[in-house]
Amino acid sequence: MWKEFKEFIMRGNVVDLAVGIVIGAAFAPIAKSLVDDIIMPPIGLLLGGVEFDNLFLILKQGAPEGPYRTLAAAQEAGAVTISYGLFVNAVLTFCVVAFAVFLLIKVINRMRRADEGAAPEDPTTRKCPHCLMDIPFMATRCAHCTAELAAA
Repeated sequence: MWKEFKEFIMRGNVVDLAVGIVIGAAFAPIAKSLVDDIIMPPIGLLLGGVEFDNLFLILKQGAPEGPYRTLAAAQEAGAVTISYGLFVNAVLTFCVVAFAVFLLIKVINRMRRADEGAAPEDPTTRKCPHCLMDIPFMATRCAHCTAELAAA
């Protein structure tokens, strides 16, 4: 069973998946920071100084009752809230990550197409029509069966 497990783990797809998960986990904080610290502040400024982290609806008042200036204040008071501003940030973070993955896949596909479009190398050997052994492409006599061959 250990041998089968090692074979499974060492397959290319499993290793690639593991590398993808590690890189994705490392990329997630960068994408979150990009959205929270770079993208959302100008959008909030354009919308009249809105801080998306503090956009919320109160479903049930806490003690003391609101109005609450921030989401943290509402949660500290025990209010039940729908934090749609955090949801907007999460959706934008997802979009940034998805776009980055799209760009990565696009580059990989372009590289694959370039490799597939490369001209095949000229053959260096051919099969002897008599004994079917590999012989040099320009050979006029087979080294294995000594048959005379037509020039290539």
